[in-house]
Amino acid sequence: MNVSVILVRPEHPGNVGAVARIMANFGFTQLVLVDPVADHTSEECKKRAKHAQDVLKKAVVVDALEDADCDWLIGTSGKLGSDYNLPRLPLAPWQLAGRITAAKKKVGIVFGPESSGLLNEEVEGCDVFVSIPANPKYPIINLSHSVSIILYELFIASLGKPVPFTPIGLKDKEVLTDLIDETLDTLPFETEEKRKTQKMLWHRLIGKSFLTRREAFGLMGFFKKVLKKR
Repeated sequence: MNVSVILVRPEHPGNVGAVARIMANFGFTQLVLVDPVADHTSEECKKRAKHAQDVLKKAVVVDALEDADCDWLIGTSGKLGSDYNLPRLPLAPWQLAGRITAAKKKVGIVFGPESSGLLNEEVEGCDVFVSIPANPKYPIINLSHSVSIILYELFIASLGKPVPFTPIGLKDKEVLTDLIDETLDTLPFETEEKRKTQKMLWHRLIGKSFLTRREAFGLMGFFKKVLKKR
């Protein structure tokens, strides 16, 4: 699986070490730290990682989420939205597990900082939003525990024989969403907010679908025809 675990602004070195250990438990090796507060080279971090020192040594540090170099970003959070909050309409981990394990593209699973989770704009920057079902009275799960649950689901899915498929990469995805946005810009809406909502809806649908190139090219052709008739 070409899957990276991405920690955004992790605050505690012990948690980073625990995440590295969990990654090693389930066979994941690619750790990305976005603008980290915690020092992943600290002794506390190394002690918590136990036998996953290689994961820490190979960890990549970047300044911003868009520098993570992934074709697909999957945001995680325990803070859910309503049906009207499109960026935070969640899928469960197992609903995406099979598709991710079969995909031949770079996938990043994004976890926010311990104290606050991902910001709204960071969730909006992801293709898919995933949340772990939990007691609604106390739904926020510890960072390393959340990573463990999601990686477990991916690991179990990988034990089967998923049918390999190739979803579109970052460039094709950008071409498709740009075509959709361009089409929507030609249509009348009562307010700009409704136009923005419609764009967000389409972006979320594209993200959840993990389209193959054949499917994406079909949609590109459709929207090009719509634009020509405008």
